[in-house]
Amino acid sequence: MQDFLRRLKAAVTGSPGTPLVLLGNFEVEERWAGDVPGLPKMGFSTSSALVNRMEEFTLLLGGPDDHVLLKEAPDPAYLDHLAELGIGLPRILCAARHDPQRTVTQDVLDDPALVAELTGLAARGAWLLTHGTSDLEEELARRTGLPLVGPDAATCRAVNSKIYSRRVAADTGLRQAEGWVAETVGEFEAVAAQAKGLLASGRTVVAKDAFGVSGKGILVVRDEQRLDRLAGMVRRRAFKHEEDRVALLLEEWVAKKADLNYQFTIARSGEVRFDFVKEALTEDGVHKGHRIPARLDETQVAELRKAAQVLGERLGADGFHGVVGVDAMVDPDGGIYPVVEINARSNMSTYQLRLQELFLGPGQVALARQYPLRLGRPLPYADLRRLLDGLLFVKGEGPSQGGGEGLIVNNFATVNAAGPAEGAHPVEGRLYGLLIAGDRHRLDDLDRRIAGRLAEESERSTS
Repeated sequence: MQDFLRRLKAAVTGSPGTPLVLLGNFEVEERWAGDVPGLPKMGFSTSSALVNRMEEFTLLLGGPDDHVLLKEAPDPAYLDHLAELGIGLPRILCAARHDPQRTVTQDVLDDPALVAELTGLAARGAWLLTHGTSDLEEELARRTGLPLVGPDAATCRAVNSKIYSRRVAADTGLRQAEGWVAETVGEFEAVAAQAKGLLASGRTVVAKDAFGVSGKGILVVRDEQRLDRLAGMVRRRAFKHEEDRVALLLEEWVAKKADLNYQFTIARSGEVRFDFVKEALTEDGVHKGHRIPARLDETQVAELRKAAQVLGERLGADGFHGVVGVDAMVDPDGGIYPVVEINARSNMSTYQLRLQELFLGPGQVALARQYPLRLGRPLPYADLRRLLDGLLFVKGEGPSQGGGEGLIVNNFATVNAAGPAEGAHPVEGRLYGLLIAGDRHRLDDLDRRIAGRLAEESERSTS
């Protein structure tokens, strides 16, 4: 896995030395979904301001020869700490006007001077690496002349639908949970009738939005009455808006021992390279982090490598090249469901790779984690550093930087993204980091201690 970024550059631009402009337009799925209805709104809400600040993850993917587009400059104390760790960062380019409710792409497009600067970078051979490409990123590429690392928006949209994932798994014979897809209201009513057979036998069903992400667009259904209510909501919405289209799936909610995420890269030549597999931590379908390495045997890893090759060849034939992440599962008996869904874009696990390469030593284990915070006032990085004294990463001794232990913060912007608290209403934030330790016992202890101190800070801040 050494020097992933240089391998990616070589695969998709033709040279390992190509300078990149990195753009973290997270939750691009909302743009891909467009006006095609998914699941009716079920009350799930995540702050757009918080999600839009996830673009800071790109800061630790690029190298010193690259450039990163951010909505706002990072906390200077955070940058100083990264420099102390010896991390060479890309050149930071910030939009002149930062609107918390807009994506980073929208902020950049609204800044003529920054667009002009990017045009100059294009003339010097830079390429644009997006989290995922929609019409907005295509517009940015067109206005600046930056070539896109991946394919066009239409291709990205097509291969990132969960409907595409199910059909590809069926076409290639890869194991998946029993399920159905629907692209019209009538089709959804028909598959709902089929799914009742699973419910009647005591099994559980999950309804999915074809472009749902981060736990949004997913509903677990355990009885026929709930499924009838859902079908009724879909039907009434269609009647109200005179819209028959939908993009929905119904699948069996199968028993599992573990969730997995594996990544491979498709070169412009069509060559497929397996990058890694990690154990994904999820809660009710919401991504919470990764355990590294995954607890798998050689046979299980070999099956995932084979699936990556099969999927990569199909994606390549359908016009996609670049990074692909696939969600998978281990069943209670150790068998593999190799494709739950395909995410043909950068994934959360992608943004951890450079830190792994720099600091994860032989035999060590890691945990990528997010910690919730409730803040009654802003939390500067200098204060966070004091709060987590003794728990932050300390490099190992010797010429290799591996062997150290502690937490490396890999996104601080999301801590204060929701803005200052107003009156008696605290705001929600998240701290993202990669924990490294010599064994799982030390790793779990480190995780508990960090979570405890952050919980205490939330209580102090809101009291």
